[in-house]
Amino acid sequence: MNPVVEMENVVKYYDQKRPVGLFRRETHRVYALNGVSFSLEKGDLCAYAGPNGAGKSTTFKLLSGMLSPQEGKVSAFGANPAEHRIAMMQKTGVLFGNRSELWWDHPVRTSFLWKKQVWGIDDRAYAENLGFLKELLDLDEIWTVFARELSLGQRMRANLALTFLHDPQLVLLDEPTLGLDVLAKRQMIGFIKRINEEKKATILVTSHDMDDLMEMTRRVILIQRGKLAFDGDLQALLFRTGDRRTLRITRPGPAPELPGAKLVSSAQGVHAYEFIGTETPAVELLARVSALAEVQDVELGRAPIESVIAALYEKWKREQPA
Repeated sequence: MNPVVEMENVVKYYDQKRPVGLFRRETHRVYALNGVSFSLEKGDLCAYAGPNGAGKSTTFKLLSGMLSPQEGKVSAFGANPAEHRIAMMQKTGVLFGNRSELWWDHPVRTSFLWKKQVWGIDDRAYAENLGFLKELLDLDEIWTVFARELSLGQRMRANLALTFLHDPQLVLLDEPTLGLDVLAKRQMIGFIKRINEEKKATILVTSHDMDDLMEMTRRVILIQRGKLAFDGDLQALLFRTGDRRTLRITRPGPAPELPGAKLVSSAQGVHAYEFIGTETPAVELLARVSALAEVQDVELGRAPIESVIAALYEKWKREQPA
């Protein structure tokens, strides 16, 4: 099976003029992507993550034909997106969380009718897709409301529905949960997972909220300063970072010393530790806790994925100076 998306040794850079004196400037080359390679098969749901400036938005612009690389190959459905942009966009949906397709001074339904006409969506497909999207995203309650009167969560739901209105086979979602509250996030994540399962759409999604990404996807690609740093499943990522875990014990008095674990907080008899599972097995640590007196409660877990990724970013930053 041919991949839906293929990037081979892609290089994209920008030359910037920087002042080095009152009358002189020098050219500085900034690499947005530097030798990035990955592919996506039909039905893949993949997280694409990295710190600000890592190259995520550039990747989306290359895949949607807005940019061309200086080196390497970018392919979507077996063709160059920049050379076949109209044909590519008929099969592709793109959502940037900080932008909107909605007509600001019109009811929501107007934006959908406009897209139906401009994209040439036939009546049967429009009715079928709209019915499906209305049910999953609760659009009926906002269907006749002006876009300017929508809350952020409502606006994001409407924009997500517009992204999927033409039944795209490839979907690029850039920060789809940006600024949403907990309930709106759950609804957005549930929709993305369901449409991936039912429509078999290939979805590449970015977010700065790693918990959201981990809940949505089975595969994660991490990019750092334009280079691919990791491509695999969450379990492999956790072990690559040393399998960081947490231990919380409730016991009166000062925090006890636990060899192999680092104390991170202690208050009102609750003592929290972090340890590396690949260095100190949890069984050994629990045996040390069981030997302590007056232990009232023990809680063992994994370190929050946010802290794991943050530690990984810091490590990369030290290893790859700008």
